[in-house]
Amino acid sequence: MRGLWVTEYTEFNNLTIEDIPSAKLEATQIRIKVKAAGVSFANNLVVSGRYQRKPPLPFTPGTECSGEIIECGSNVTRFKPGDRVFSILDWGGHAEEVVAWEVNTYPISDKLTFAQATNFNSYATSLAALTWNHLLNLQPGQTILVHGAAGAIGLATIDLAKMFGANVIATGSTKAKRFAASSQGADYVIDYSSGEFVDQVKEITNSNGVDAIIDPVGGKIFEESLRCLKLEGRICPIGFTSGQAAKIPSNILLVKNITVCGLNMGTYYGWSPTDIRYEMEHRIRSLMKKINKWAENQNINMKVFDTFPLSDFKEAMSLVTSRKSIGRVVLLMD
Repeated sequence: MRGLWVTEYTEFNNLTIEDIPSAKLEATQIRIKVKAAGVSFANNLVVSGRYQRKPPLPFTPGTECSGEIIECGSNVTRFKPGDRVFSILDWGGHAEEVVAWEVNTYPISDKLTFAQATNFNSYATSLAALTWNHLLNLQPGQTILVHGAAGAIGLATIDLAKMFGANVIATGSTKAKRFAASSQGADYVIDYSSGEFVDQVKEITNSNGVDAIIDPVGGKIFEESLRCLKLEGRICPIGFTSGQAAKIPSNILLVKNITVCGLNMGTYYGWSPTDIRYEMEHRIRSLMKKINKWAENQNINMKVFDTFPLSDFKEAMSLVTSRKSIGRVVLLMD
């Protein structure tokens, strides 16, 4: 089979498509004919050896894919060959076939294209952040500020928050990104490229502030966002695409009784030093089941803005790393 092959840690653009060996299938694994695979900034970091997780060399990058099952291990009980699935992977998705763990694999609706289904992880991250009690626990009628709103998680957050009956203020750094957020249903869209978004949020909320914030950006955006929260507001950092981890001024948290609740979904997928994917299986499967049902009933709008054939993997990653991408960027294997 063909796929990207990493023999040493390097830049993504240095990779080539190779004929690579098929992985051995263990009893609780499934073999998937990959139809579509997500491309993310984290993929670039993994290939260059700058991510917290370093797969053993050699390996194929790619941590999320959708496709059809072609073979099941002897202890697999939930799937059969021919099933359409989405899978969270340790690595291996940027190839024509991949071996995945059953515990990290989920059925997908026939109403979704394989490219659309690569959004499942983004929607699961958003759904967890919005609804889990120890995180934002967003309620109908509340107002949420969504940073990085034109990213895959940002668009998923807008989609779900509106379905839940919340008011959404979205931020975007370009006209195209702000249009994408507005098209997804955001009630208000702010240009935060100038850094002057706090006053705009206060104006929109009549100086009351927002109930919740989801922040994949970090750095100064996070620090300024604390000024946008109302009393007892909550902010959920899910990353730091700015390249800077946020410094948390405890005085603001204390004065406004603010809760900071971080979310690293990789922990639940088994990507942490202590692998807890089996302990967390019921929680993640519950999220994925809801997302699939909403997709089946067309309650949510999983968008894909850019797709590339595997042969154009460099162009796909360039779109992501240049921060020009909107929503999910996808490699198609056919």
